[in-house]
Amino acid sequence: MVFWEGYVSDEVMGIFAPIVIYWLYAGFYQLLPPLDEYRLHTRKEEEEKNLVPLSKVIKGVLLQQLVQAVVAHALFLLTSSADESGTTIQPSIPIQIMQIIIGMIVMDTWQYFAHRYMHQNKFLYRNIHSQHHRLVVTYAIGALYNHPLEGLLLDTVGGAIAFLVSGMTARTSVIFFCFAVVKTVDDHCGLWLPGNIFHIFFQNNTAYHDIHHQLPGTKYNYSQPFFSIWDKLLGTHMPYTLVNRPEGGLEARLVKD
Repeated sequence: MVFWEGYVSDEVMGIFAPIVIYWLYAGFYQLLPPLDEYRLHTRKEEEEKNLVPLSKVIKGVLLQQLVQAVVAHALFLLTSSADESGTTIQPSIPIQIMQIIIGMIVMDTWQYFAHRYMHQNKFLYRNIHSQHHRLVVTYAIGALYNHPLEGLLLDTVGGAIAFLVSGMTARTSVIFFCFAVVKTVDDHCGLWLPGNIFHIFFQNNTAYHDIHHQLPGTKYNYSQPFFSIWDKLLGTHMPYTLVNRPEGGLEARLVKD
């Protein structure tokens, strides 16, 4: 039993809940006061280094979410196991947890290799992936700002494969994709807030991904959105240290061997 049962279908929730959660969570970060003491980059750096205005970022994110919604609708139609009454038998909680873990591993694997290849292939980086890196100083709303083709191949297709391989139902996918969205937004928020559970439980976090967006770190820390396993296994892991800036705030610095 879930709170939306009887109001909207699991499929509708699976399509729209991740979009709503994205804007609620990213909007929360956008509405916070400056919090300069917790920023990984100064506001001046954000203004000077970022090469795309907020309005264009918002349009890019909405376009990607439109594509994701269409693909999600198609997936749910193709994989529905509902009976004649429209009821889908849900697996037990332990099985759903296992499906979510499998989905996380599959999504991480797809995104690591696709993301890394987009950096290694000069044509793909110059014409496609560089759009995401126009936000040198990341912020929450820009988490899904990508070239439309990258949004399709990296995020949408990766999510679809994770859904199919794990065998999760539409109901389980609501939890999985909402969690993935929150984690992705948090990784791009640019703030190192005390008590942030993602910083406590995940090595792949805001500072970890910030290193990747810095010029010296673009060939490292490809892993996203959950774990850093592939970076560590394949030699692209770049550790960092957080230091206090003299003018206030924090800075994630590369720690090279």
